[in-house]
Amino acid sequence: MIRDIDVALLRAFVTVVESGGVTNASRLLSRTQAAVSQQIKRLEDLFGDPLFQREHKRLSLTPAGERLLGPAQRMIAINDETWCQMTTPDFEGDVCLGVPHDTVSSLIPSVLQKFNKVMPRVRVVLICKGSKLLLEDLAAKKIDLTLTTEIDCGAYGETLMRDRLIWVGGRGSQAYREDPLPVSLGSKHCKFRPEVIKALQEAGRDWRVVSDADSMEATYATLKAGLAVAAMLRTTVPEYLERLGPSANLPALPDYRVNLYLPATGQSDAASELARHIRQDFALRFGPDRLEVPDGRLKAKPITREAA
Repeated sequence: MIRDIDVALLRAFVTVVESGGVTNASRLLSRTQAAVSQQIKRLEDLFGDPLFQREHKRLSLTPAGERLLGPAQRMIAINDETWCQMTTPDFEGDVCLGVPHDTVSSLIPSVLQKFNKVMPRVRVVLICKGSKLLLEDLAAKKIDLTLTTEIDCGAYGETLMRDRLIWVGGRGSQAYREDPLPVSLGSKHCKFRPEVIKALQEAGRDWRVVSDADSMEATYATLKAGLAVAAMLRTTVPEYLERLGPSANLPALPDYRVNLYLPATGQSDAASELARHIRQDFALRFGPDRLEVPDGRLKAKPITREAA
């Protein structure tokens, strides 16, 4: 006998997985923890198998839960795409999105993919610069909305996530042991640059500049070659680089925020819709008050060398 699966139950299951637990899922879904737990129970009763097991006070997926995760994510995506196509105005034209150099490859692709599915007639133009320059472009109406990386958030912005600024080096590189310390800095417009210099000065660490180009490609090249260390947001570190922990004896760096800004007036409908997709994507991937992206398995992502 064919039975229908309630998408709301699948959404509760996937949100628990992707947000890291029932507590975060309940916030994202605007439901009580008891209601989310009940939805999971109904789904388990439907399939006749437990989907989660608790290990050392942490949830992990059972074999049945692992089998369900992929199909559940696809069903939710089809549901949401269908809903948006049937209810969202058919916008068209261009929308200019500002994104800092260091976050574009790690934070933006999933947003663009989902937005393009429901808004195929809107062309998103990416403008990559330092956060300071992007805010200036927004004020001058050269772009329609922008993301920034900042320690705080301006009066007209909203914080999407918080992340930790950490030291990074090439895999197996010993550059962090050198004196003076070889450092790849961002350009003079980079929001990380003054905090990195301040941390090194306060620690009394002698250092020298290896690269201070506008492009992240120059920084990646020096790191991959093992010629320097650099500071990056924890969620943006490419897999071919290594996070440096306390054993590297480098000074602590501050936490940063990824913020979203739209113009105070004159927002286009397409820009407002893209902003909604950005908020939704960040909430689903990172959850409230999270400092790093989950890897989709409810367990912390392994960190090389030592936890930063």
